Amino acid sequence: MSVFRIDDLAHAAGSTVRNVRAYQDRGLLPPPRLQGRVGLYDESHLARLRLIGQLLGRGYTLVTIAELISAWERGRNLSDLLGLEKVLTDPWSDEIPGRVDTAELTQLFGVDPETDEFPAMLRMAEKHGFLEAESGGRFKVPSPRLLHVGAELVAAGIPLPAVFEIAGRIREDCGVIARRFVDLAHEHGNLSAEGLVSGEEISEAALFVQRLRPLAQLAVEGLLAQCMETEVRTALGDQLAGAVARDARPAPDPDAG
Repeated sequence: MSVFRIDDLAHAAGSTVRNVRAYQDRGLLPPPRLQGRVGLYDESHLARLRLIGQLLGRGYTLVTIAELISAWERGRNLSDLLGLEKVLTDPWSDEIPGRVDTAELTQLFGVDPETDEFPAMLRMAEKHGFLEAESGGRFKVPSPRLLHVGAELVAAGIPLPAVFEIAGRIREDCGVIARRFVDLAHEHGNLSAEGLVSGEEISEAALFVQRLRPLAQLAVEGLLAQCMETEVRTALGDQLAGAVARDARPAPDPDAG
């Protein structure tokens, strides 16, 4: 199990040391294990911290979050709760977020930061998950792979607005796919629509989500490869057939007419 100092824990959860201490003071986060004068945190703290961040993002107040956690812990086994927290809040990707500055963005996307186009580009990049603004003119890159794909498409001649538009559409498509897997879990798996009552049900749900994670990614990767193969062959085949038909046309007779 990973062990964190408080600054490492805050960084891993995308939070701050100040927030970690505030959550501890409110009873939202269990205290660390002390080794001498150093507080050491583990993956259960990281899972709890990520869950708090997600609940805050959904509009819950700290008071409400404290009540929810307290009610859960009174009626549930804490180890079950932390196990479910972990599978719910662990990232579904092994990507390590990156960071770029204005100069690097200019090089990637070819947009002059002195023009009015640059702020609009930043807004669209944030909207579609390419960037998250930070202080000092730097930007967090949640998915370096996504940013790389965008930059490569621009380098291939695709206009930047079209890149953002297709990213938005793909995100919507992926949302539909994700909901299909969750619906499948509700209907046939361990994610009961009536809720999780016993500790055994909680453990089964956590194991099911862990199993679902790689299966969903593999299914999408395999089906996308098949669909891309079909679509590309169809599109290029139609164009090739048109080119052959044009080349096979008889040349006009100069003496005709």
